[in-house]
Amino acid sequence: MSDKRGGNSGRPGSRKLVSKSSVKVRYAETDQMGVAYYANYLVWFEVGRSQYCVDCGFSYRDMEQETGLFLIVAEAHCRYLAPARYEDDLVISTGITDLTRRTIRFGYEITRERDGAKIARGETLHVLMTPQGRPASLPEKYRELLSEHRSAGPVKFADALD
Repeated sequence: MSDKRGGNSGRPGSRKLVSKSSVKVRYAETDQMGVAYYANYLVWFEVGRSQYCVDCGFSYRDMEQETGLFLIVAEAHCRYLAPARYEDDLVISTGITDLTRRTIRFGYEITRERDGAKIARGETLHVLMTPQGRPASLPEKYRELLSEHRSAGPVKFADALD
């Protein structure tokens, strides 16, 4: 599931993209109390990030195969706001908060579908790398696809959702 929201990013003809993905908390993702284990949030961020790229017109796999480059996670941050529990249906909202020649920063917000409760908010910073582990620049094709929908300049993800 994805949702493209229009918005004024300050550039003519551009719009913000906030991609929406859904997951259901599985039993294997919870602890004895039925609460989602903290590391699963990073997996759910990846679900949102992959959907965001698809909504921009490409998949991670296709980009890696076509360019031989990889987007590695250099930083990850998650602020846990409320517990996600077994069988909760969650919605992951994903957008780009910053894009440079060599880095992409994604922002995420996870909400519980049933009541709209904010479960978590976070960001990941990705660096484009060669197979030899050297920094690389994002090829123009992918930079254009991602730039088309990102907000103008670095913003907090909460602002991108408004």
